[in-house]
Amino acid sequence: MKKRYRNGEIWDFEHEIGELGNREVILGLDGGTTSTVCICMPIFPFSDPFPDPLPVLARAVAGCSNHNSVGETAARETLEQVMADALLKSGSNRSAVRAVCLSVSGVNHSTDELRVLNWLREIFPTHVKLYVQNDAVAALSSGTMGKLHGCVLIAGTGTIAFGFTEDGRQARAAGAGPVLGDWGSGYGIAAQALTAIVRAYDGRGPVTILSSNILQTLGLSSPDELIGWTYADPSWARIAALVPVVVSCAEAGDRVAHEILQDSVEELALSVKAVVQRLGLCGEDGKASFPLVMVGGVLEANKRWDIGKEVVNHISKSYPGVLPIHPKSEQHC
Repeated sequence: MKKRYRNGEIWDFEHEIGELGNREVILGLDGGTTSTVCICMPIFPFSDPFPDPLPVLARAVAGCSNHNSVGETAARETLEQVMADALLKSGSNRSAVRAVCLSVSGVNHSTDELRVLNWLREIFPTHVKLYVQNDAVAALSSGTMGKLHGCVLIAGTGTIAFGFTEDGRQARAAGAGPVLGDWGSGYGIAAQALTAIVRAYDGRGPVTILSSNILQTLGLSSPDELIGWTYADPSWARIAALVPVVVSCAEAGDRVAHEILQDSVEELALSVKAVVQRLGLCGEDGKASFPLVMVGGVLEANKRWDIGKEVVNHISKSYPGVLPIHPKSEQHC
């Protein structure tokens, strides 16, 4: 079956776009477990600092492009759709593209990188330069103005800590998905909350207001119904969407919710400390300064429960030179 895009083939719009003169463009794509964002920009001379705002021609948004979450077919179709949409909105076509830069969650190994590169080679002309990285690399760059040095912590639907030294060595921690232990992520927090409800219901755990609040949010009347709701569509983002309810319960004084968030803080801090230690970012005495770029909805401040701040406090006890950076960037999930 051929892929469809709106009312025609995904690239049919190119036949309706005339020659665009000498305007050359690049595509930048940030693909996560919740959403995928693609921007189309003209090529412009490098300057320091960068123009503010950047000359973005078009922006397009689609769903999940992590092949580990939705499968290869759906991930590829999402990537192709969002790039086509960005080009359509900018009035450009593939012949105008000079480079495509993808940072996608789920690119954890050279085989993953090769898979995505092969997808792109089938889509774009041979002159187009192609770059594929894990989304953590782009997230780190967003806080260090492109310099790959320091550590980044992403905590959205999933989580990963990724670091680089100035001489190019790199290390990562977590980022293996919910089955292999992305504890501290949005999925991990929400999954623990759902488990706590079941345990409270059958007598294995303490009573918690998570039960009434989450059931009300989901429109369910009994914890028994959670089983059907959970396995009807166990997508990572759907589960992780319950994090705000967990935070509100913790802020209301619920001990179970508080402990879940505290566990999240410890796990996220542990991931960062593992990367810092392996790369020696803290120096020989453990006190050297290093940037920690923090990205993702889980790390955003709330009324009284600021997970990001608590993570930094936890890390600074071991590495006082940590310099947290919250970049102005697309929401990471």
